[in-house]
Amino acid sequence: MELIHSQQNIREILATDTPLIDVRAPIEFNQGSMPAAYNLPLMSDEERSAVGTCYKQQGSQKAVELGHQLVSGEIRDRRIAAWRDACIKNPQGYICCARGGMRSHIVQQWLHETGIDYPLVNGGYKAIRQTIIESTKELLQRPTVLVGGCTGNGKTILVRELPDGIDLEGIAHHRGSSFGRTLQPQFPQATFENYLGVQLLKKSSHTARWVFEDESKAIGANSLPEPLRHKMATASLVVVSDPFEQRLQRLKHEYFDSMTRDFLRCYGEEQGWLAYSEYLHHGLSAIRRRLGSQRALELTALLDIALIEQKKTGSTEAHFTWLCPLLNEYYDPMYNYQLDKKQERIAFRGTYSEVFEWLTTH
Repeated sequence: MELIHSQQNIREILATDTPLIDVRAPIEFNQGSMPAAYNLPLMSDEERSAVGTCYKQQGSQKAVELGHQLVSGEIRDRRIAAWRDACIKNPQGYICCARGGMRSHIVQQWLHETGIDYPLVNGGYKAIRQTIIESTKELLQRPTVLVGGCTGNGKTILVRELPDGIDLEGIAHHRGSSFGRTLQPQFPQATFENYLGVQLLKKSSHTARWVFEDESKAIGANSLPEPLRHKMATASLVVVSDPFEQRLQRLKHEYFDSMTRDFLRCYGEEQGWLAYSEYLHHGLSAIRRRLGSQRALELTALLDIALIEQKKTGSTEAHFTWLCPLLNEYYDPMYNYQLDKKQERIAFRGTYSEVFEWLTTH
Protein backbone atom coordinates (compact mmCIF):
# COMPACT_ATOMS: atom_id res chain seq x y z
CA MET A 1 0.00 0.00 0.00
CA GLU A 2 2.69 2.47 0.96
CA LEU A 3 4.41 4.47 -1.76
CA ILE A 4 7.81 5.97 -1.05
CA HIS A 5 8.29 9.35 -2.65
CA SER A 6 11.46 11.08 -3.68
CA GLN A 7 11.77 14.83 -3.44
CA GLN A 8 10.99 15.05 -7.15
CA ASN A 9 7.74 13.13 -6.58
CA ILE A 10 6.81 15.56 -3.80
CA ARG A 11 7.51 18.52 -6.10
CA GLU A 12 5.12 17.07 -8.65
CA ILE A 13 2.48 16.46 -5.98
CA LEU A 14 2.72 20.11 -4.90
CA ALA A 15 2.88 21.61 -8.41
CA THR A 16 -0.24 19.73 -9.52
CA ASP A 17 -2.33 20.55 -6.43
CA THR A 18 -2.64 16.86 -5.62
CA PRO A 19 -4.95 16.57 -2.59
CA LEU A 20 -3.35 15.74 0.75
CA ILE A 21 -5.42 14.25 3.56
CA ASP A 22 -3.51 15.73 6.48
CA VAL A 23 -4.22 13.62 9.57
CA ARG A 24 -2.19 15.73 12.02
CA ALA A 25 -3.99 17.41 14.90
CA PRO A 26 -5.57 20.81 14.12
CA ILE A 27 -2.94 22.67 16.17
CA GLU A 28 -0.19 21.17 14.00
CA PHE A 29 -2.07 21.86 10.76
CA ASN A 30 -2.67 25.47 11.79
CA GLN A 31 1.05 26.01 12.37
CA GLY A 32 1.93 24.99 8.82
CA SER A 33 0.01 23.47 5.91
CA MET A 34 -0.02 23.14 2.13
CA PRO A 35 -2.44 24.71 -0.37
CA ALA A 36 -4.06 21.43 -1.47
CA ALA A 37 -4.19 19.91 2.03
CA TYR A 38 -7.28 19.56 4.17
CA ASN A 39 -7.26 18.57 7.79
CA LEU A 40 -9.01 15.33 8.79
CA PRO A 41 -7.14 14.50 11.99
CA LEU A 42 -6.68 11.07 13.51
CA MET A 43 -6.71 12.74 16.94
CA SER A 44 -8.08 16.01 18.22
CA ASP A 45 -5.74 18.47 19.94
CA GLU A 46 -6.89 17.23 23.35
CA GLU A 47 -6.45 13.57 22.43
CA ARG A 48 -2.99 14.22 21.00
CA SER A 49 -1.98 16.10 24.13
CA ALA A 50 -3.15 13.27 26.38
CA VAL A 51 -1.25 10.69 24.31
CA GLY A 52 1.85 12.87 24.38
CA THR A 53 1.71 13.16 28.18
CA CYS A 54 1.23 9.42 28.49
CA TYR A 55 4.22 8.80 26.22
CA LYS A 56 6.47 10.95 28.40
CA GLN A 57 5.29 9.36 31.64
CA GLN A 58 4.68 5.72 30.69
CA GLY A 59 6.36 5.09 27.36
CA SER A 60 5.43 4.24 23.80
CA GLN A 61 3.31 1.13 24.36
CA LYS A 62 0.99 2.77 26.91
CA ALA A 63 0.67 5.85 24.68
CA VAL A 64 -0.40 3.71 21.71
CA GLU A 65 -2.93 1.87 23.88
CA LEU A 66 -4.37 5.18 25.11
CA GLY A 67 -4.60 6.47 21.54
CA HIS A 68 -6.64 3.45 20.50
CA GLN A 69 -8.89 3.88 23.54
CA LEU A 70 -9.51 7.54 22.76
CA VAL A 71 -10.17 6.95 19.06
CA SER A 72 -12.59 4.04 19.21
CA GLY A 73 -16.27 3.25 18.78
CA GLU A 74 -18.38 5.99 17.22
CA ILE A 75 -15.48 8.45 17.15
CA ARG A 76 -13.37 6.01 15.12
CA ASP A 77 -16.30 5.23 12.80
CA ARG A 78 -16.99 8.91 12.11
CA ARG A 79 -13.36 9.61 11.30
CA ILE A 80 -13.05 6.59 9.03
CA ALA A 81 -16.22 7.72 7.23
CA ALA A 82 -14.72 11.18 6.69
CA TRP A 83 -11.48 9.71 5.33
CA ARG A 84 -13.43 7.34 3.05
CA ASP A 85 -15.45 10.25 1.63
CA ALA A 86 -12.26 12.23 1.05
CA CYS A 87 -10.57 9.30 -0.69
CA ILE A 88 -13.57 8.71 -2.96
CA LYS A 89 -13.75 12.42 -3.89
CA ASN A 90 -9.97 12.60 -4.41
CA PRO A 91 -8.83 9.22 -5.75
CA GLN A 92 -5.40 10.61 -6.73
CA GLY A 93 -4.52 12.00 -3.30
CA TYR A 94 -2.20 11.01 -0.46
CA ILE A 95 -2.32 10.65 3.31
CA CYS A 96 0.06 12.86 5.25
CA CYS A 97 0.99 13.07 8.93
CA ALA A 98 3.89 14.77 10.68
CA ARG A 99 6.67 12.40 9.61
CA GLY A 100 4.93 9.64 7.68
CA GLY A 101 4.91 7.52 10.82
CA MET A 102 2.36 5.85 13.02
CA ARG A 103 -0.62 8.13 12.46
CA SER A 104 -0.66 7.96 8.68
CA HIS A 105 -0.01 4.20 8.77
CA ILE A 106 -2.94 3.70 11.17
CA VAL A 107 -5.26 5.71 8.92
CA GLN A 108 -3.98 3.84 5.88
CA GLN A 109 -4.60 0.47 7.59
CA TRP A 110 -8.09 1.39 8.77
CA LEU A 111 -8.98 2.50 5.25
CA HIS A 112 -7.57 -0.74 3.85
CA GLU A 113 -9.89 -2.68 6.18
CA THR A 114 -12.84 -0.88 4.56
CA GLY A 115 -11.67 -1.74 1.05
CA ILE A 116 -9.76 1.46 0.18
CA ASP A 117 -6.03 1.38 -0.54
CA TYR A 118 -4.68 4.91 -0.39
CA PRO A 119 -0.99 5.93 -0.53
CA LEU A 120 0.86 8.08 1.96
CA VAL A 121 3.73 10.53 1.63
CA ASN A 122 6.86 8.97 3.02
CA GLY A 123 8.33 11.40 5.53
CA GLY A 124 5.03 13.25 5.91
CA TYR A 125 4.73 17.00 6.35
CA LYS A 126 8.35 17.25 7.44
CA ALA A 127 9.54 15.86 4.09
CA ILE A 128 7.14 18.13 2.17
CA ARG A 129 8.27 21.16 4.15
CA GLN A 130 11.92 20.35 3.50
CA THR A 131 11.16 19.99 -0.21
CA ILE A 132 9.52 23.43 -0.20
CA ILE A 133 12.54 25.02 1.49
CA GLU A 134 15.04 23.41 -0.87
CA SER A 135 13.07 23.99 -4.06
CA THR A 136 12.42 27.64 -3.14
CA LYS A 137 16.13 28.20 -2.62
CA GLU A 138 16.92 26.48 -5.92
CA LEU A 139 14.25 28.23 -8.02
CA LEU A 140 15.20 31.67 -6.69
CA GLN A 141 18.57 31.29 -8.39
CA ARG A 142 16.82 32.33 -11.61
CA PRO A 143 17.07 35.94 -12.89
CA THR A 144 14.74 38.22 -10.94
CA VAL A 145 13.23 41.64 -11.65
CA LEU A 146 11.50 43.81 -9.05
CA VAL A 147 8.65 46.22 -9.81
CA GLY A 148 9.01 49.41 -7.76
CA GLY A 149 7.28 52.75 -7.50
CA CYS A 150 5.30 54.85 -5.05
CA THR A 151 2.03 53.53 -3.71
CA GLY A 152 -0.90 53.69 -6.11
CA ASN A 153 1.12 52.94 -9.25
CA GLY A 154 -0.51 49.53 -9.72
CA LYS A 155 2.58 47.44 -9.01
CA THR A 156 0.62 44.50 -7.61
CA ILE A 157 -1.83 44.52 -10.53
CA LEU A 158 1.07 44.56 -12.98
CA VAL A 159 2.82 41.62 -11.31
CA ARG A 160 -0.42 39.61 -11.39
CA GLU A 161 -0.74 40.16 -15.15
CA LEU A 162 2.69 38.74 -15.93
CA PRO A 163 3.07 34.97 -16.51
CA ASP A 164 6.33 35.03 -14.53
CA GLY A 165 4.97 37.32 -11.81
CA ILE A 166 4.60 36.10 -8.23
CA ASP A 167 2.06 38.07 -6.19
CA LEU A 168 3.65 38.12 -2.74
CA GLU A 169 0.97 40.41 -1.29
CA GLY A 170 -1.77 38.14 -2.56
CA ILE A 171 -0.12 35.14 -0.92
CA ALA A 172 0.37 37.13 2.29
CA HIS A 173 -3.23 38.45 2.34
CA HIS A 174 -1.75 41.88 3.01
CA ARG A 175 -0.91 44.91 0.87
CA GLY A 176 2.27 45.74 2.71
CA SER A 177 1.46 49.19 4.11
CA SER A 178 0.01 50.28 7.44
CA PHE A 179 -3.38 50.17 5.65
CA GLY A 180 -2.49 46.84 4.07
CA ARG A 181 -4.56 44.31 5.96
CA THR A 182 -7.43 42.58 4.17
CA LEU A 183 -10.44 40.69 5.47
CA GLN A 184 -8.56 37.43 4.97
CA PRO A 185 -6.41 36.54 7.99
CA GLN A 186 -2.71 36.18 7.32
CA PHE A 187 -1.18 32.72 7.28
CA PRO A 188 1.26 31.45 9.88
CA GLN A 189 4.83 32.00 8.66
CA ALA A 190 5.43 28.39 7.59
CA THR A 191 2.15 28.27 5.64
CA PHE A 192 3.01 31.54 3.87
CA GLU A 193 6.38 30.09 2.84
CA ASN A 194 4.69 26.87 1.70
CA TYR A 195 2.17 28.72 -0.48
CA LEU A 196 4.97 30.81 -1.98
CA GLY A 197 7.04 27.71 -2.68
CA VAL A 198 4.10 26.01 -4.39
CA GLN A 199 3.52 29.07 -6.60
CA LEU A 200 7.17 28.97 -7.68
CA LEU A 201 6.92 25.25 -8.45
CA LYS A 202 3.73 25.71 -10.47
CA LYS A 203 5.26 28.38 -12.69
CA SER A 204 8.78 26.98 -12.84
CA SER A 205 8.19 24.82 -15.93
CA HIS A 206 7.22 27.72 -18.21
CA THR A 207 9.28 30.67 -17.06
CA ALA A 208 12.99 31.41 -16.91
CA ARG A 209 12.83 34.39 -14.53
CA TRP A 210 10.75 35.84 -11.71
CA VAL A 211 9.03 39.19 -11.30
CA PHE A 212 8.19 40.34 -7.77
CA GLU A 213 6.96 43.59 -6.33
CA ASP A 214 9.69 45.53 -4.54
CA GLU A 215 8.80 44.68 -0.94
CA SER A 216 10.34 45.32 2.46
CA LYS A 217 11.52 42.37 4.56
CA ALA A 218 8.01 41.63 5.78
CA ILE A 219 4.47 41.89 4.41
CA GLY A 220 2.32 42.46 7.45
CA ALA A 221 3.08 39.60 9.85
CA ASN A 222 4.75 37.43 7.18
CA SER A 223 8.51 37.71 6.70
CA LEU A 224 10.00 37.00 3.29
CA PRO A 225 12.12 33.83 3.27
CA GLU A 226 15.84 34.50 3.58
CA PRO A 227 16.71 33.29 0.04
CA LEU A 228 14.13 35.70 -1.39
CA ARG A 229 15.36 38.64 0.69
CA HIS A 230 18.90 37.86 -0.44
CA LYS A 231 17.85 37.71 -4.11
CA MET A 232 15.83 40.93 -3.90
CA ALA A 233 18.79 42.80 -2.42
CA THR A 234 20.65 42.57 -5.75
CA ALA A 235 17.83 42.19 -8.31
CA SER A 236 17.24 44.60 -11.19
CA LEU A 237 14.45 47.10 -10.67
CA VAL A 238 11.83 48.67 -12.95
CA VAL A 239 10.01 51.69 -11.59
CA VAL A 240 6.38 52.57 -12.36
CA SER A 241 5.58 56.28 -12.29
CA ASP A 242 2.01 57.23 -13.21
CA PRO A 243 0.37 60.68 -12.81
CA PHE A 244 -0.69 61.53 -9.25
CA GLU A 245 -4.39 61.68 -10.15
CA GLN A 246 -4.25 58.19 -11.63
CA ARG A 247 -2.61 56.91 -8.48
CA LEU A 248 -5.36 58.49 -6.37
CA GLN A 249 -8.05 56.74 -8.38
CA ARG A 250 -6.37 53.37 -7.91
CA LEU A 251 -6.06 53.95 -4.16
CA LYS A 252 -9.67 55.16 -3.98
CA HIS A 253 -10.84 51.92 -5.58
CA GLU A 254 -8.58 49.62 -3.56
CA TYR A 255 -8.59 51.13 -0.06
CA PHE A 256 -11.96 52.90 0.12
CA ASP A 257 -14.48 51.59 -2.42
CA SER A 258 -13.47 47.92 -2.30
CA MET A 259 -12.79 47.82 1.43
CA THR A 260 -16.14 49.45 2.23
CA ARG A 261 -17.91 46.88 0.07
CA ASP A 262 -15.95 43.99 1.61
CA PHE A 263 -16.58 45.05 5.21
CA LEU A 264 -20.31 45.59 4.63
CA ARG A 265 -20.63 42.25 2.83
CA CYS A 266 -18.78 40.44 5.60
CA TYR A 267 -20.26 42.06 8.71
CA GLY A 268 -23.49 43.70 7.62
CA GLU A 269 -24.35 47.39 7.45
CA GLU A 270 -23.81 48.55 11.04
CA GLN A 271 -20.92 46.35 12.14
CA GLY A 272 -19.32 46.56 8.69
CA TRP A 273 -19.22 50.32 8.82
CA LEU A 274 -17.67 50.28 12.29
CA ALA A 275 -15.06 47.73 11.15
CA TYR A 276 -14.22 49.80 8.06
CA SER A 277 -13.84 52.94 10.17
CA GLU A 278 -11.63 51.08 12.65
CA TYR A 279 -9.50 49.75 9.78
CA LEU A 280 -8.76 53.27 8.50
CA HIS A 281 -8.12 54.67 11.97
CA HIS A 282 -5.80 51.78 12.82
CA GLY A 283 -3.80 52.35 9.62
CA LEU A 284 -3.30 56.01 10.41
CA SER A 285 -2.54 55.33 14.07
CA ALA A 286 0.18 52.84 13.11
CA ILE A 287 2.31 55.63 11.60
CA ARG A 288 1.42 58.34 14.13
CA ARG A 289 4.93 58.57 15.55
CA ARG A 290 6.46 59.05 12.12
CA LEU A 291 3.92 61.69 11.19
CA GLY A 292 4.29 63.55 14.47
CA SER A 293 1.47 63.71 17.00
CA GLN A 294 0.09 67.07 15.83
CA ARG A 295 0.00 66.13 12.14
CA ALA A 296 -1.51 62.76 13.00
CA LEU A 297 -4.32 64.51 14.92
CA GLU A 298 -4.97 66.82 11.96
CA LEU A 299 -5.18 63.96 9.47
CA THR A 300 -7.36 61.92 11.83
CA ALA A 301 -9.79 64.84 12.05
CA LEU A 302 -9.92 64.98 8.23
CA LEU A 303 -10.48 61.21 8.17
CA ASP A 304 -13.43 61.54 10.55
CA ILE A 305 -14.99 64.26 8.36
CA ALA A 306 -14.44 62.11 5.26
CA LEU A 307 -16.17 59.14 6.91
CA ILE A 308 -19.20 61.31 7.72
CA GLU A 309 -19.30 62.52 4.12
CA GLN A 310 -18.94 58.99 2.75
CA LYS A 311 -21.72 57.66 4.95
CA LYS A 312 -23.99 60.52 3.95
CA THR A 313 -23.34 60.57 0.19
CA GLY A 314 -21.67 57.25 -0.60
CA SER A 315 -18.74 59.07 -2.19
CA THR A 316 -15.21 58.20 -1.06
CA GLU A 317 -13.46 61.17 -2.68
CA ALA A 318 -13.62 63.14 0.58
CA HIS A 319 -10.82 60.85 1.81
CA PHE A 320 -8.45 62.64 -0.58
CA THR A 321 -8.28 65.47 1.98
CA TRP A 322 -6.12 63.31 4.23
CA LEU A 323 -4.80 60.80 1.68
CA CYS A 324 -3.08 63.43 -0.51
CA PRO A 325 -1.01 64.94 2.32
CA LEU A 326 -0.28 61.44 3.61
CA LEU A 327 1.19 60.52 0.22
CA ASN A 328 3.05 63.79 -0.24
CA GLU A 329 4.42 64.07 3.28
CA TYR A 330 4.99 60.46 4.28
CA TYR A 331 4.66 57.61 1.77
CA ASP A 332 6.25 59.20 -1.31
CA PRO A 333 9.27 60.70 0.51
CA MET A 334 9.82 57.42 2.36
CA TYR A 335 9.77 55.33 -0.80
CA ASN A 336 11.87 57.79 -2.79
CA TYR A 337 14.47 57.77 -0.02
CA GLN A 338 14.63 53.97 -0.23
CA LEU A 339 14.72 54.10 -4.02
CA ASP A 340 17.69 56.48 -4.01
CA LYS A 341 19.76 53.69 -2.46
CA LYS A 342 18.94 51.42 -5.42
CA GLN A 343 19.69 53.80 -8.30
CA GLU A 344 22.40 51.63 -9.83
CA ARG A 345 19.97 48.70 -10.08
CA ILE A 346 17.20 50.54 -11.96
CA ALA A 347 16.87 49.08 -15.46
CA PHE A 348 13.81 51.04 -16.65
CA ARG A 349 11.39 53.79 -15.60
CA GLY A 350 8.03 54.58 -17.12
CA THR A 351 4.27 54.60 -16.80
CA TYR A 352 2.34 51.45 -15.97
CA SER A 353 1.81 50.59 -19.64
CA GLU A 354 5.42 51.37 -20.56
CA VAL A 355 6.80 49.19 -17.76
CA PHE A 356 4.41 46.39 -18.67
CA GLU A 357 5.56 46.52 -22.31
CA TRP A 358 9.22 46.60 -21.26
CA LEU A 359 8.78 43.56 -19.03
CA THR A 360 6.97 41.58 -21.72
CA THR A 361 9.61 42.33 -24.39
CA HIS A 362 12.79 41.96 -22.32
